[in-house]
Amino acid sequence: MAFTLPKLPYSYDGLEPYIDARTMEIHHTKHHAAYTAKFNEAISGTPLESKTAEEIFANISTASPAVRNNGGGYYNHCLFWEIMSPKGGGEPTGDLLQAINKAFGSFDAFKEKFSTAAATRFGSGWAWLVKDNSGNLVVTSSPNQDNPLMDVAEVKGTPILTIDVWEHAYYLKYQNLRPDYISAFWNVVNWEEVARRFKG
Repeated sequence: MAFTLPKLPYSYDGLEPYIDARTMEIHHTKHHAAYTAKFNEAISGTPLESKTAEEIFANISTASPAVRNNGGGYYNHCLFWEIMSPKGGGEPTGDLLQAINKAFGSFDAFKEKFSTAAATRFGSGWAWLVKDNSGNLVVTSSPNQDNPLMDVAEVKGTPILTIDVWEHAYYLKYQNLRPDYISAFWNVVNWEEVARRFKG
């Protein structure tokens, strides 16, 4: 298999009380595992089998829906797990904070814009903080399992922060109260990892 389900960098209950253990376990072992398996199945025996996810996404408009949906599901969740931490929360520092202030005016203004993008994404999808090709930070959102690395994205660039707003990411704990889940998310954001991706 070209792509493997990563282990979480913390226990399933590591993000309690903000994201519950049962949600994390189901999300990782069922949803992410299924995307991983179906992504591998979709590219098996094709020229895409030897490519990285990023290379596949660069021409995703020519790929099958199975590659697009499951490839996005695989990649997006890999990023999502890494940008959260039991020791998360607070605010970023250094170059990342400066870039956020430059792009949005203040950290609070950025949080509001990102939260709004997540809350208003109709149906299932993701909100993103993206470093665009000019090195500027932009907030965007995408439907389903699309992401900013795909050639179909409205805003293209390198994603450095994301939140999953599919209902399976929060429904057990928050039911239909997506804004409450988004508010809780800020308590687990791993700003060190986001900063590492910003510099990268």
